[in-house]
Amino acid sequence: MKPTKLFHHAPATQRNREPILKVLQTCLPNPARVLEVASGTGEHAVYLSSNLPQVIHWQPTDIDPTAISSIEAWRQSEQHPKLLPAQHLDVTAPVDIALDYYNALLAINMIHISLGPLPKLMQLAKKLLDDKGILYLYGPFWQADVTPAESNLAFDMSLRQRNALWGIRDLEEVTQLAKTHGLIQQAIITMPANNLSVVYRKE
Repeated sequence: MKPTKLFHHAPATQRNREPILKVLQTCLPNPARVLEVASGTGEHAVYLSSNLPQVIHWQPTDIDPTAISSIEAWRQSEQHPKLLPAQHLDVTAPVDIALDYYNALLAINMIHISLGPLPKLMQLAKKLLDDKGILYLYGPFWQADVTPAESNLAFDMSLRQRNALWGIRDLEEVTQLAKTHGLIQQAIITMPANNLSVVYRKE
């Protein structure tokens, strides 16, 4: 029986988990040792870890204790052996994680929520990933040659009204920041609901 007091649900997960799965099926290393940053409710972690046979283990993390409780509720209810217990992770603080151990770092719907952690996320990828490891980002981005969708403009405005540091990021700027940390853009995949999957590889 699912522990409803700790069990949280994000409606967008049902809509985007299958398209994300299809991308990860093609871009994840095999075998894959995955660290997910800002796992949120934990629904993505449960679904993706159980449907990607190349995953050896999947480490979900979050900075929010409520999110960590939700991740654990999902993990315990679904009983997926590859999904590890949730850990607290603040990418802006010193990270006590073994270097060159993970070969995939995932951040789904994270970087538009807060600007501060983005450079730290790139630093973490540079330090943490082994050679040829990937950084996978999912969410909305501004692109120089693409007219912004009305839904993204409205979403960006709502984010900035909540916090001046929040908002959709410019993909070119994100890619340049990644490059300064030894991460080369490998793929940009158009996703439903005006989102992108962006894959960087450590060189």
